[in-house]
Parts: sequence; structure tokens; C-alpha cells
Amino acid sequence: MTAVYPDWDALTDEEREIVEPLKLGPTWMRTPLGQWALPERTLGWQIAGWAAEWLLGKEGKPWKFTPEQLRFVLWWYAMDEHGEFIYRTGVLQRMKGWGKDPLLAVLCLVELVGPCRFGGWQADGTPIGVPHPQAYIQISAVNLSQTENTMDLIPSLMSDAFIKHYRIKPGAELIRANGGKQKLQAVTSNYRAIEGKRTTFSLLNETHHWVSGNGGHKMAETIDGNATKMNSRYLAITNAYLPGEDSVAERMRLDWEKRQERIEAGDPDADIGFLYDSLEAGPKAPLKGHLVPFILDLVRGDAKWLVIKAMIQSISNTQIAPSRSRRMYYNQVWADEEALHGPETWDPLADDTLTLHPGDEIVMGFDGSKSRDATALVAIRVSDGFASLLGFWERPDGPAGEDWQVNRTEVDSTVHEVFRTYGVKAFYADVREWESYIADWSEAYAGGLNVRSPGGRDGIGWDMRGQLKRSTMAHERLMRSVFDSKLKHDGDRRLRRHVLNAKRRENIFGVYFGKASPDSPRRVDAYAALMLAHEALTDYRTSGKKQTTGTGRVWFM
Repeated sequence: MTAVYPDWDALTDEEREIVEPLKLGPTWMRTPLGQWALPERTLGWQIAGWAAEWLLGKEGKPWKFTPEQLRFVLWWYAMDEHGEFIYRTGVLQRMKGWGKDPLLAVLCLVELVGPCRFGGWQADGTPIGVPHPQAYIQISAVNLSQTENTMDLIPSLMSDAFIKHYRIKPGAELIRANGGKQKLQAVTSNYRAIEGKRTTFSLLNETHHWVSGNGGHKMAETIDGNATKMNSRYLAITNAYLPGEDSVAERMRLDWEKRQERIEAGDPDADIGFLYDSLEAGPKAPLKGHLVPFILDLVRGDAKWLVIKAMIQSISNTQIAPSRSRRMYYNQVWADEEALHGPETWDPLADDTLTLHPGDEIVMGFDGSKSRDATALVAIRVSDGFASLLGFWERPDGPAGEDWQVNRTEVDSTVHEVFRTYGVKAFYADVREWESYIADWSEAYAGGLNVRSPGGRDGIGWDMRGQLKRSTMAHERLMRSVFDSKLKHDGDRRLRRHVLNAKRRENIFGVYFGKASPDSPRRVDAYAALMLAHEALTDYRTSGKKQTTGTGRVWFM
């Protein structure tokens, strides 16, 4: 691969369709005449002029937004006819090196002392921007190095005139302006330290690293609560996240996607002022071949400082996983190579209009743990293959999980309640750590089941430890149903996380699954329960018919 200066005239129509990126957000909207669609009312124009007057860009020249950056700023500061911001929160997702930190460093200074708040109308109906008199800006991250990505840029942006005029008192983690009336502060993952703060704007930095284990979820919840209290706003910047990690970036993307579906369906409550802006390679974009330079050129947008040749060299480095290259340089949400299922296969199966009703005929799968991982009870409706998580108990991350044990009484009660509520036709349960309970469930209910577990334990029990061949074949049947779209689910986030956490494990019998490592906090118990429920469904549907004797093996590359 030697071409690094794409020759667009050489592309066929089919190739142009392949390299066309996915564009999310109003930044990419066009008018019927093909021009960029811009907001009718915005503080963005005034902000652009203010930044050019007071801030510095490359080589000490006045700061200037790229056209792509400017469109984003115009929309982020767009206002309605009442002088209220259209967007309360937002996400800027771009490829590695695009310049998210410099852009947001500028916006943090705008929020500190710039024309960032509505101050009335000009005669032509244009909103007037004024500074917030008591601005309190927080740059938030889950570790100090992430806040430094933005904070370290701020001194180079401030001109001497800016420092003098706004009486700036700089610091590594706290910047004061106008005698301390306005503050910009870097904060990290102690959410209790920021709870209740009167923030006027918050930057959430690198939210693809914000997970439960490092306090990221609590940080995001606290920031949202502070913003609600102060009627303020917050903006997250992120690279493409790793699916299944349940990061704040992943949660925000999934929430936005669901809201877009509801908005398109006419739901008036779905629009909460959420701006999502992303430029990412399309789903058919190859990682090798002559189209790569074209894809990189499009996905980098206005970030022409990113050198295509250097990015190709990094992508070609065999020490870097292809999935990571896709996330870094294609800005694609892409599962890693060991993942059995990615969002592209699991998410299209979701239908949040489906739900179980009392009396429905179902089959169930159960996988349990005493204290280490999670315990899950999954049902699948016989009539349409709709899967639902009926019970879920998971060890908390961090200190809260040190002495945690599942509430076995609650689990037992849930199982009995399910049998009272639904028509249970088959129930397969992994016996590990739950032998006595499964024996009780079998004694109470196995006689009324249409299908008994072939695992050989009381009609319900299934020993996943001692029946590798049988379990592997069951897993391959589940994979086939997922890839053939014969399974449905309601989009439950917990089940989704466990499904996407499952890693490919091959054995002499076929394709099985497992955790990333024995000690990995990314659990798969709900996926195991789904597999057992699916196998129960398969056996129920074929009960009374001659079973096939083949392996049922299917290989996925």
C-alpha cells in the first residue's frame, strides 16, 4: 500500500459507497441545496470572534476554528426563541489525534470568561452573548493524566492580553479569573468531592475509560445531578469505545440511539436536548487494501494535520490488534477479536416493545455464583424466541464487593414466583454452587415440565463443568440463532453487557465461550443462562421428534 494521497476520481461508485463515513449529529446536516445547515440562533459566531481576539492558535497566531469545529460550536451554542440552549448535554466522538482536547480547552476558557450565556437580542434577532458572572468550570476525568490532556493546553492558548484583561491567576489544577469570581478546575474520580458543586459547565474527558470499577459511572451521575441543580450543561469527549465494557461513553451512545428512534417515532418526551456528534468509518470499511487512504482522509475530517501515511503504518503494525486500530483511526465502535458477539449482531435483535405476560409459555436458563461473579435467570418465550432477563444479581465492583454474597433466598423466591406466573415448559440450570437449590426446584417442578434436562440431574440440573461436548454444541446452536436473527430481546443493558463480554474459546468439540480471563471483572453469567435457556427451547421445540446425531457445529471466523 503506497498511495497516501487519495485519487478520488479513480473510485468506482461501489467503492465510494464503501468509504463513505457514518455522520452523526447536526454538524453534518445539509440543506436541500447541499449547503451546510446552520442554526438560526446561536452564540457561536460571537464566540468565534471572541476566541480570535483573545486566544492563541498555532505559532502564536490568533485562534481560528476549522470549519468542522466551527459548525460544532455553532450547534452546541444554538438557542431557541426564548434564549434557552437547545442542547443540555453532548458528546463529541472523534478519531485519535483529531484535536478534541484543544477544542474543548478553548470552550472551557469561553465558559470561564467568554460570551457563553444569553444576554438579550440584537435588533436583527441575533442573541447576544455575555460571560457568566460566577463561572465554575470542571474538567473531569477518572485519573489525573486525563485532565492534564486538556489542562496542559490552556497556558499556550492564553495570550498576554487575555491574562491581563481577565486577571488570570494560572495553576496546574485550578485557574482563577477576575479576582477569583470565576474558576476552572481539574477534578478526578472521587465523585463525593464534586457532589453538590455549583458548576456552570463540565467537561467529561475520555469517557470511554469511565467504567464502574474506577468510579466513572458515579462521576457521570454526580455531574448530571450538579448540572440539573444549576441548570447548566456538560459535554463529553471520547474516542470510539469498546463494546460490552459498559463505559460511560457506551451508555451515552446507546441512550442517544434509543432516543433517536423514539424521536423518529414521534415520542415528544424523547428529546432531552442531547447533541451527539461523530464521524466514523462505515460498517463495510476494510482495514487493508487501496481504500484505506480514502477512508482515513474522510474520517479525519478537517484534521489535516493527521498524516495518512503514519496512520497506515500504525494500522499495519501487527502488534496492534485490528479492532484497536478501527477504534483509534476509524473511530468505529468495534468489538475485539476474541469477542463472540458485537453490537452489530446483538443490537439489531432488540425490540423494546416486547415483554413477557403472565401465562406465557416460556423456557428458562440459570447460571449462578455464590459471591465471585453474578447470578442470572433468563427466560425465552416459546412462541417467538423473545429472551428476557427475569433475575440478575451481580457482585459490585470495588470495595462494596469485598464481602458481597448473593441473596440466595431472593433468588429462590424469584424462581418460585416465575413458576407461579408463567407456563414453564423446560428449565436448565447449571449446578455449580447451587446443587441443593436445584434439587429442591427439581423436586417441586420437574414433574410438570415438558422437557427434562439431558444433563442427567433431576430434570433441571445441567453440569457445565462435566459436559463440555454437550455444552459446546448448545453454545454453537445459540450462536447460530443470534447470527441468523432468530432470537429477540428487549435491549436489557445488563444482558447486553454479559453477551458482549463473552470471549471465543475453541476446544476439540467446537466453539465455546468464556471470560477474558479467570479474574476478569467483565462477567458472562447472563450469557451462560441465555445459552441454557436457548438449549431448553431447542429441546422443547424438537421434543417428540427424532433428534439429529450430528455435531451441529458451526464455525465463525
